[in-house]
Amino acid sequence: MLALPASADEARRSGYDFMSRATRAMQDEDAANTGMLWVKDGEALWNGKAGGANRACADCHGDAVASMKGVATRYPAFDARMRRPVSLEQRINLCRTEKQKATPLAHEGPDLLALSAYIGMQSRGMPIAIVMDENTKPFLEAGRETFNRRQGQLNLSCAQCHEDNWGRKLAGNPITQAHPTGYPLYRLEWQGVGSLQRRLRNCLVGTRTQAYAYGAPEFVDLELFLMWRANGMTLETPAVRP
Repeated sequence: MLALPASADEARRSGYDFMSRATRAMQDEDAANTGMLWVKDGEALWNGKAGGANRACADCHGDAVASMKGVATRYPAFDARMRRPVSLEQRINLCRTEKQKATPLAHEGPDLLALSAYIGMQSRGMPIAIVMDENTKPFLEAGRETFNRRQGQLNLSCAQCHEDNWGRKLAGNPITQAHPTGYPLYRLEWQGVGSLQRRLRNCLVGTRTQAYAYGAPEFVDLELFLMWRANGMTLETPAVRP
């Protein structure tokens, strides 16, 4: 049985808890949450026909408010055909290529971010519920190893910041516990919506580490581990962060 790390007990805190009052207010009010613009775009994409099959997401899945409720809480999830976990973004692209006969959407492109934000919002307020079984365990352990491995020219691990020093400040910003409860989210620094993998790439660059490509297995495994650490915490998509 895998055990959650020491920081991931009842004292776990979302990144929301580390934000200023003004930033929390942006997230709390949909009319002020800029991430909702991407959600609206995602709704249009959900209902728009695409590809050689001339089908919309809604043609298979119906009303996302009902059919996608709880879906984002379970990703990354194991895919039997791929023989490994896939992220929510990868699942969207698998549906596009296989069901819609359309080209996959670009990672960090506006359409993929919009669709994942729209799907994610249908689970807002629900607990994260990553499944850990014999299929996912090897990949979760690979993500754990990446989280704890020192790397880059600064010889730092994710755990050194987000487990050993959370609550302190780095370059004037609070260090969170790295619970990915709100992705894709609107980041003030980016002036736009971004995925968890974009944030992970930022961290790797910050430690002067060669970043993995979007969708790389190493990123999906790390995402799986981080989401598992956050099991039971509330999904906030689309969150707002500094």
